[in-house]
Amino acid sequence: MRALGHDKRVLMIQFIKSGQISGEHKLIERLKIENLRFKIIPAGKGFVKILGDKIFFSAHKKAAQKALRLADREVKSKKWDLIILDEINVAVNLKLIKTSDVLKILRRASADIILTGRSAPKIFIQKADLVTEMKEIKHPFQKGAAAKIGIEF
Repeated sequence: MRALGHDKRVLMIQFIKSGQISGEHKLIERLKIENLRFKIIPAGKGFVKILGDKIFFSAHKKAAQKALRLADREVKSKKWDLIILDEINVAVNLKLIKTSDVLKILRRASADIILTGRSAPKIFIQKADLVTEMKEIKHPFQKGAAAKIGIEF
């Protein structure tokens, strides 16, 4: 939101979320932000290994690798000021994509890049200019609760 307020062009690639309409999509629609300045691409297959996930792990992996290739193309395009790789740390932690492949993309980036998600690899933390940690203490998923609208999506 800050970048958009300063007329920056922002891209968000979602590594876990699928084509479902999330709160992020609804907000952008309500704000009527031009597609040329902000774009969200849901590139995942949904939650992985939780809440009754019935999608083969190989399909999740293929989607995450495709999202990573997309991120690489968009970094090379130089048309974005800020690129958010949403839940990419989770994708790495789940072994959907490799840390080394993410680092290759980061080395080529001229835009600011934000990596989100739990359990960031130590090398990401070492290479980052800014690191903020949100630590899960308790989560309804631990008791088998479904994802909550407005919180998880």
